[in-house]
Amino acid sequence: MHTGRFTRRLGYSLIGTLASLSLGLSGAQAQGHESHTMTPSLQSPTPQHADPDGAFVKAVRNATERFRDVSMAEAEGYGLQFGCVSGSDRGAMGVHFINGPLVGDGALDVAHPEALVYEPVRGDRFRLVAVEYVVLADMWNAKHPGPPELMGQLFHLNDSPNRFGLPAFYSLHVWAWKDNPSGTFVNWSPKVSCDAYNPQNQ
Repeated sequence: MHTGRFTRRLGYSLIGTLASLSLGLSGAQAQGHESHTMTPSLQSPTPQHADPDGAFVKAVRNATERFRDVSMAEAEGYGLQFGCVSGSDRGAMGVHFINGPLVGDGALDVAHPEALVYEPVRGDRFRLVAVEYVVLADMWNAKHPGPPELMGQLFHLNDSPNRFGLPAFYSLHVWAWKDNPSGTFVNWSPKVSCDAYNPQNQ
C-alpha cells in the first residue's frame, strides 16, 4: 500500500482542524491501554448487544460497503491515524482511518462515520471491521443538553488527557463488519489483533 504521504498530509489537516475547533490539543503523553474507555456515568442504558432487527448494523453496512476497499476510503478523505490500537487483555480496535472534515463539523450522521476501523492482515492489507462515530465534547456540549446518541445508542465520553493527545471527545464503535463477542457497540474486540500491522510499510 502507498498511504504514507497521503496519511501524513491528512494527519496535519486533522490536527489543524482539531486545534482550531477546541481549546487546543492537550500536551499530555499517550495514556495506557485502558484510557479509551467509556465514562461510567454515560454507559448506555441498553444492552451492548442490543440492535433491534440489526437496523444500526445494516445501516452502517449499506453506507460503508465501498470502504471494504481501503483505497476507496482514502479517495473520500479518510487517512490512517494513531497506528494500531490494542488493549492489554481486551483485544484490540485495529487501525483508524479518520476523516478530518467530518470530525470537525460537529455533526453526527449514521451514513457518514468519522472513522473507519480496519484490522491489519498479512500482506500489508487492511480488512474493514467496524466504524467509529466521533464528535468533540466541547462542540457537542455547547449545543446539546445531553450526550450524543445514534439509533438509541449512547456515546462513550473519552476524557482528556487521553492516549491520542486530543481534547475530550464522544465516540461510538459499531462492529458491523466483524462479529464482536464482547458486544456490537463496545470499544474493544477480542477477535481483532494488531499482530500483522507493519508501520514501516504504511
